Amino acid sequence: MAGVGGTKRAASPSRPISPPPLKRKVESTVTKKAVSSFFTPASQKKPEPITWRILNNSLVIGKYAGQKTDVKQDVKRKIAAFDLDSTLISTASGNTFARNPSDWKWWDATVPSKIKELDTEGYQLVIVSNQKKVALQKVIKAGRSDSKSLANFKEKVAAVMSQLDVPLSVYAATKDDENRKPRIGMWREFMEDYDLDVGGVDLAGSFFVGDAAGRANDHSHSDRGFAANVGIPFKTPEEFFLNAAPEAPTVKFDPTTYLDDEAKEPAFVCTSPLDLVIFCGSPGAGKSTFFWNHLEPLGYERVNQDVLKTRPKCIKVAKEFLSDGKSVAVDNTNADPETRSHWIEVAKEFKIPIRCVYFITTPELCRHNNAVRAANQALNPESRTLLPGIAFGDFSRRFKEPSLDEGFKDIIRVDFRFRGNEDAKKVWSQYWI
Repeated sequence: MAGVGGTKRAASPSRPISPPPLKRKVESTVTKKAVSSFFTPASQKKPEPITWRILNNSLVIGKYAGQKTDVKQDVKRKIAAFDLDSTLISTASGNTFARNPSDWKWWDATVPSKIKELDTEGYQLVIVSNQKKVALQKVIKAGRSDSKSLANFKEKVAAVMSQLDVPLSVYAATKDDENRKPRIGMWREFMEDYDLDVGGVDLAGSFFVGDAAGRANDHSHSDRGFAANVGIPFKTPEEFFLNAAPEAPTVKFDPTTYLDDEAKEPAFVCTSPLDLVIFCGSPGAGKSTFFWNHLEPLGYERVNQDVLKTRPKCIKVAKEFLSDGKSVAVDNTNADPETRSHWIEVAKEFKIPIRCVYFITTPELCRHNNAVRAANQALNPESRTLLPGIAFGDFSRRFKEPSLDEGFKDIIRVDFRFRGNEDAKKVWSQYWI
């Protein structure tokens, strides 16, 4: 094996060495301080100011001990939670992303004093941050076990924590999973780490501050959604640190407005002994659920391109069902007249009526359904994987609203409503994107 620097070690000389080489004195790397620490009882040792751990190769957790403020044990804790970037700190360079671990400054000069004031008031402080650019794969190189992005993140956060010098923890989600805001995996882990799921939290007296508030210039509304999912008040950095007036979000999507209303249950009635029904709607619009709830009980056979992979295969299977006297529902997106025309020709071939079920949704709703479905097996009986954003963009680009002029007997319009038991509704009505 090559040594340090990549050079091969020289062979031992065959002739005597003159003068004889001096024996090298090996210096111990163990310091008196280390020896003293080794023999110091654990109860007398000072804790490391910052400890780090990684959970499930996804969540980075750091804890800074600081000077603890006494809090009555029988009192429910109040939590002051903050996003990190563009909330507590910003880049000193003015770039969107930091150039290096030192490229940061306080978002506002009042941040340190406000955080320390919260500590003296008995709040438990926590940073909850999405950090998708932090890679967790280990790099064993030059004695370093962290990836460069993780090492940089730790260095920056350590500097922030050290300057604040109050008990503080950070939870950073590095993947698009249950931990990523607005999902509340990080909050659950925080609750368990501090036994707050047992002792209880004063939700009304707690709050979350973040910049992703769904305003016109915000990159998302994930912070506002996170606070809503947890059930605590939300403030923007401007509102909390600068006492600015609340600014209404421009993002209007609210999953609770789509919850079940039995009075609006869509009706589907079979009107012919044999017919062909095609669905038209975005991925995540609820097409498959509609089939299982309404058409399958009526004896319809399902044809789905996600299962059969190609349109020719779908057409072949549909014709086989029709030849056997079985009505067929085509559970595909069927976004444009050209795609729908293939099925209209099949109906003409069999001399049967063709009907269209048109699913009326918004892109935000479909992306929400996609995220909920992928993250919750109980709401995902077909084990669908998370669809990429391009799937929704492609549908929007091709979509043309169906028309009777295309040859349909009728068009049934379905406005999405989520139906399920109370547990399912509680999960679905949270923010997921």
